[in-house]
Amino acid sequence: MSRHVMRVTALALGLAGLLTASSLPAGAGPSDTGLKGAIDTILSDPRLDGAAAGVVVADAATGDSLYQRNGGDRLMPASNTKIATSVAAMALLGPEYRFRTEVLATARPKGGVLRGDLYLRGTGDPTTLARDYDALAARVAAAGVRRVAGRLVADDTRFDDNRLGRSWAADDESSYYSAQISPLTVAPDTDYDSGTVIVEASPAPRAGAKPLVALTPATRYVRVDNRATTVPAGRPGTLTVERAHGTNTITVTGEIPVQGAPTKEWITVQEPTGYAAAVFADALAAHGVRVTGPTRLGVATPSAAKPLAAHTSMPLKDLMRPFMKLSNNMHAEALTKTIGHQVEGRGTWSAGLAAVDAYLRQEDVETATVRQVDGSGLSRMNLFPAAQLARLLVAVQDAPWYADWHASLPVACAPERAEGGTLRSRMCGTPAALNARAKTGSLTGASALSGYVTDAGGRLLVYSVVLNNHLASSVKSIEDAIVVTLARSDTAANTIRPAAPQRARSAEPSAGLECSWRKPQPC
Repeated sequence: MSRHVMRVTALALGLAGLLTASSLPAGAGPSDTGLKGAIDTILSDPRLDGAAAGVVVADAATGDSLYQRNGGDRLMPASNTKIATSVAAMALLGPEYRFRTEVLATARPKGGVLRGDLYLRGTGDPTTLARDYDALAARVAAAGVRRVAGRLVADDTRFDDNRLGRSWAADDESSYYSAQISPLTVAPDTDYDSGTVIVEASPAPRAGAKPLVALTPATRYVRVDNRATTVPAGRPGTLTVERAHGTNTITVTGEIPVQGAPTKEWITVQEPTGYAAAVFADALAAHGVRVTGPTRLGVATPSAAKPLAAHTSMPLKDLMRPFMKLSNNMHAEALTKTIGHQVEGRGTWSAGLAAVDAYLRQEDVETATVRQVDGSGLSRMNLFPAAQLARLLVAVQDAPWYADWHASLPVACAPERAEGGTLRSRMCGTPAALNARAKTGSLTGASALSGYVTDAGGRLLVYSVVLNNHLASSVKSIEDAIVVTLARSDTAANTIRPAAPQRARSAEPSAGLECSWRKPQPC
């Protein structure tokens, strides 16, 4: 409480300024300064005709509001929701928090035989790879187990069995950014896209034959229904890969030309617990461990069981990077349910979101003005005023974990995906490049950008731009123009150098989804 009270004392007037500004009428600000005129001009872009815009700029040190427009309006934040989820995770779980996946048994092997069930218990790790399950299987074999005279039991009781978030779109069911949430899952790559399998279809050597389809990881948990055809070279590729509703049948349809580039898709699985159990069972078999009984899902591990092998995840401070840089929805949801279990004793969305809400209130966010129904922002029911996002960004700067969290934000024009993330192709050739850090947000008709930038006078600023109900395919250059204007200007001296957004609707690619979600060639 002492840190909280000291911060409130130091920033009371500034944060009160954000609250007061958020109640001003549309287009109003603390004064008609050059900054106000510059940002108002940017927001007059015709792509925002009939749209809603909430924009707040504040001094990061004091919280003083420098600009606001409709800052109190409740708008859909898209992946800016992850700002609230991520800071709550760092505060409530701690930067050193690690997930643990264990293999346990109630007996010890005798003569190579383990009598009783073998339990695979997960706690929510969204980064577990097939090779991690292989390492667990190797340790089981090294413990002297050659045969399990019982079942393989997958214990996913850390979370409830509600796999999909509230109001997630049904047509996203097979899309990897909408994967099912379980405390036991598999990620097929080091982007840690948990709950998915990579499907790669390559053309056959001759026209008329079916394409060659490979899975990563190689698993029989999903079935491939290959209805596609290889066509002569020069014909357009029309291949599509989708999972049928409620099944683990992945259907490949369309055409792929001879010598054409392979098509690669990340496809969700139905029931990640079973997916993890299947991958682990295959690994056990590969290491010479035979399980005589069937696989059982959703049974709690007996309290008397003892670990035979364990895998621990990277610490949360490191997990923040793939989570925030690449806007990973499944990380956000796993962390939300983990927070619920840690704080409330229940691994549910409701428990996790209640704990996030309580933490935000401690940081002076007016949660009565916020509606958060998931951890990632994939739901279109989420509502967050720009003023409250800005207040949160100001408030967390004195947290002991702030440096690690700040480092997880995408960096404008940083070329490496692990650094630039969803901003790596934006604001290049401007003073915002390698300067601005922010969380992006994109859904059809919703776009957001909130973070930090240092202006030309060396003043650190906080900004939140939330744009909704636009019909243009993308309004990212409008967000960028605001941040570039801040980076080019000396706001303390009121020396403002406005930047103009690209006005042609065709000047930037469609941004109906976060760029990192458009695999296999993400931003």
